[in-house]
Amino acid sequence: ILSRRSVMGVRGLQGFVRSSCPHICMVVNFKELAEHHRSRHPGGTPTIVVDAMCCLRYWYTPDSWICGGQWREYFSSLREFVKTFTAVGIKLVFFFDGMVEQSKRDEWVKRRLRNNREIAKIFHYIKSHREQPGRNMFFIPSGLAIFTQFALKALGQETLCSLQEADYEVASYGLQNNCLGILGEDTDYLIYDTCPYFSISELSLDSLDTIMLCREKLCQSLGLSLSDLPLLACLLGNDIIPEGMFESFRYKCLSSYTSVKENFDKKGNIILAVADHISKVLRLHQGEKKLEEMLPLGPNKALFYKGVASYLLPGQKSPWFFQKPKGVVTLDNQVLSMSSDPKSKQEVPVCADPESKQEVPMCTDPESKQEVLLYTHPESKQEVPVYTDPESKQEVPMCTDPESKQEVPMYTDPEPKQEFPLCTHPESRQEVLLCTHPESKRKLPVGTDPEFNLEAPLCTNPEIKQEDLVNMGPEVKQQITMVSDPEILKVARAHHVQAESYLVYNVMSSGEVECSNSLEDAMDQALPSQAFVYRPVRQRVYSLLLGDSE
Repeated sequence: ILSRRSVMGVRGLQGFVRSSCPHICMVVNFKELAEHHRSRHPGGTPTIVVDAMCCLRYWYTPDSWICGGQWREYFSSLREFVKTFTAVGIKLVFFFDGMVEQSKRDEWVKRRLRNNREIAKIFHYIKSHREQPGRNMFFIPSGLAIFTQFALKALGQETLCSLQEADYEVASYGLQNNCLGILGEDTDYLIYDTCPYFSISELSLDSLDTIMLCREKLCQSLGLSLSDLPLLACLLGNDIIPEGMFESFRYKCLSSYTSVKENFDKKGNIILAVADHISKVLRLHQGEKKLEEMLPLGPNKALFYKGVASYLLPGQKSPWFFQKPKGVVTLDNQVLSMSSDPKSKQEVPVCADPESKQEVPMCTDPESKQEVLLYTHPESKQEVPVYTDPESKQEVPMCTDPESKQEVPMYTDPEPKQEFPLCTHPESRQEVLLCTHPESKRKLPVGTDPEFNLEAPLCTNPEIKQEDLVNMGPEVKQQITMVSDPEILKVARAHHVQAESYLVYNVMSSGEVECSNSLEDAMDQALPSQAFVYRPVRQRVYSLLLGDSE
């Protein structure tokens, strides 16, 4: 029985591997793999990283699943699972989803709505047949993931909760800790350049045989390298890139593909055609042209780059990210020449403005190494660097923040004619006004509360250290939090990671908690929903965590 998360990952890749390229699936035995691992790494313990959310269906086997509640039976199943691996000297590390990344929220919502339709079918069957449907309509009982975390802890297992989508942390942990492999059911694990990927749906607990999906053989079948797989995944569609975004591009690849396999289905031939386009067309200009010059990215350029980058684990780079040669300066519609600065005796690049016909001096930003235009402030008579706003096409003066030593653009208030520094939000790329907090004297970005139409300072998570950013995905960096006390956040974060408190850190960090589907009849108006019943409890929890300390 395939896990519900088997549909996650790269669109069409699961079916392609199983039906069109069965040689990618290799039967392996965990006991033999563990012995081989110990011979290669004396003194090391063979470790398997388990994507627990993919395994819930495999573990939950009770027949009466509609009502749920078979705790002893379920706990016994988990105990047998752990015992079997422990007996052959394999350590298990379990990862659970801790939160939904913003970049994957749209896809998460679509799945929740799709689950609602499946739940509606279940209750329609019950009303029509007066009995529980078969396992083919099985839906995971509410709260099973949370209960599983505590069950595994009771069995002495290392259980972790992610600070982002679990698949990235699973792949990263497997790579950094030289693990035996990943046990799950998500085709994204075929894309990550990490340790081997094993299927939970094919696992025989009696013999410890399962299927290993070999990404090297996948690359061989597609004529690609491992570094090409993230690009392929995004062109096919995944949890970040909607499947329809490149639909016309894929069919264009298929129409020009000359090696169509008659024994393959349409989706299989599309995957082969896109891979062929990558290897024979895009690779010719790899490192010379940007992806947006070779692909119809349009307004989705930022999202596409983010999708490709989401597969890069700490320390990894993509050859598809264009690197501009050093020393090359390019400014749209502007001509560069060199001018000698009489004071510094150094040559300064000069940009000829095509509209004003005047030459404007340029300076080099010591941080970014990029040339920045200079203009003379009318009152102070000092040269101030400026940047061009991509939206308004207007040049905006820059000021130097005395604390961060970084230059930030200035915003001029049209009423009092005062200038205020701006900062750029790392995710939205929108500029945010900086205000000085009257008590802390620190500059904080101003956010607008849509409900009260008031400006409120946002708190940047102080507990994330600079050295930690390298080991975190893009969603964890520059996190905006609801609670500013670093010690409280540190404790809440530690409990969250150790799978001891799922709700608290999510509320403190983002002010929201993602609630999945409940197995309840939405058409039955006589019974209130669980969301309505527990609403006072949630409100009480929020008030305790986010309320004033008075």
